[in-house]
Amino acid sequence: MLDTSASMRRGGRLARAKGYAARLIEQAAQAGDRVALISFGGAGVELLLPPSPARAAAGVRVRQLGGGGGTPLAASLREAQRLLQREQRRDGGRAGSHCWLWLLTDGRTLEQPAAPPAAGTLVIVDLESAARPLGRCAAWARQWGAELRSL
Repeated sequence: MLDTSASMRRGGRLARAKGYAARLIEQAAQAGDRVALISFGGAGVELLLPPSPARAAAGVRVRQLGGGGGTPLAASLREAQRLLQREQRRDGGRAGSHCWLWLLTDGRTLEQPAAPPAAGTLVIVDLESAARPLGRCAAWARQWGAELRSL
């Protein structure tokens, strides 16, 4: 999940997040994993890459994304939950099947949604500005039992 809201455009956060997302997709392609990509911002929630085998070339599409507007985090997490559940049904509860959810955001939203329960592992990549920290990503990581990373 990639936050493309207006606050992410400041200080090069969106560019760094897009580069990180592209690298994750490339790593997934090398590992033979399936990926999906949801972007969320002023244009709403958009499924940019539907769940499918990862392709390194998808990183090009990520790098072309623009940004702006608000941060519909709750709606994007609902979409992620829907996709994760669909993937779990597709796998049929196969042993070793495990869904990861990566959330790349600066946490600049007033929404306080719950974590999607279908995420086996949740990683929050905190892109918040050190100059004016709100600490929302760290708070979500504690509440959701997620791993917290920063760039």
